[in-house]
Amino acid sequence: MNTSSPLTIGAVAKRAGVPIDTIRYYEREGLLPVPLRRASGYRSYGESTVAQLRFIRRAKALGFTLEEIRDLLALSSDRQRGVKAVKKRAEARLAAIEVRIAELQRVRDGLVELVASCPGHGAPEHCPILRALNDEENL
Repeated sequence: MNTSSPLTIGAVAKRAGVPIDTIRYYEREGLLPVPLRRASGYRSYGESTVAQLRFIRRAKALGFTLEEIRDLLALSSDRQRGVKAVKKRAEARLAAIEVRIAELQRVRDGLVELVASCPGHGAPEHCPILRALNDEENL
């Protein structure tokens, strides 16, 4: 397969592992450059688009927002401050994930306690889970 020949949107989607609509969305959002158009009007892509889509997909999997990914893409070509700024963004993302993990652990601990205290039978008004969900002070 000649990788230097122009690719269709379908070929790019398949190679990057994303739906075609995702490519169009990322183009509208400015995460991908507007592609060249063939004489037929079809979009024409290069290998760099496949690489960018894979970058975006991996960054999303690590929890980066599209706005953060836009910054990372811009910083990836900044030879002066790019790596330092990318590390700073990654550290901020890591800190946010750690906060979220702590929140989820707190929620898990509360749910474990409620599940353990519920006998699983009896009248609904005596169910500790339902009582906790109805109690405004537990929110």
